[in-house]
Amino acid sequence: MIQFTAMPPAIENLPRDERGYPVPWFVAWLANGQPEFRCMDRKKLVRAVKERRCWVCGERLDLKQHVFVIGPMCSINKTSAEPPCHEACAEFSARNCPFLTKPAAVRREANLPPDAQDGAGMPILRNPGVTCLWFCQGYQIRRLEEGFLFALPNPSRVKWFREGRQATRAEILESINTGLPLLRNVADQEGPDARRALDQMTDRALKFVPAT
Repeated sequence: MIQFTAMPPAIENLPRDERGYPVPWFVAWLANGQPEFRCMDRKKLVRAVKERRCWVCGERLDLKQHVFVIGPMCSINKTSAEPPCHEACAEFSARNCPFLTKPAAVRREANLPPDAQDGAGMPILRNPGVTCLWFCQGYQIRRLEEGFLFALPNPSRVKWFREGRQATRAEILESINTGLPLLRNVADQEGPDARRALDQMTDRALKFVPAT
């Protein structure tokens, strides 16, 4: 039997898959009636933006606070391809989602639906091993052909998780250091100004890493 941490009521009301996992609101459902966790429902993405709904449970958000579930690279460029969540839903996800809690988990690419698309922008598909909850007030939305990008302001606070528990500074830094080459390769192609900007963004992001 799967053991979860305390489940928020909004998540408890979600449908379950055959294993007993709650199916997040954003997940696409296939014609055979099964959820495809690797794919988002594009219509839900539009609704989440227009109606200010939690990306995980689908209920209305408190407009005074938003929580984005992001990886370390998103804490550097301060963008997310996914809408915000309730704090309780975000933390439940960070503590219980199989992909977020298992650093060795790899996103399966086989047998994806033919219309499956990655999120907007330039997604980094690796498993970063740590997850950041980014608490902020307000954000900006950029509409792109393939979806939306959410530009994040500086956070009021952050929480870092690894394997369903609070992440250590060493674990966070390891994830940042192993992911940075991906961003640096892109910046180097754009030129010296882009590389300097990336270095500055990295320095700012490190201020949000805990001391221990």
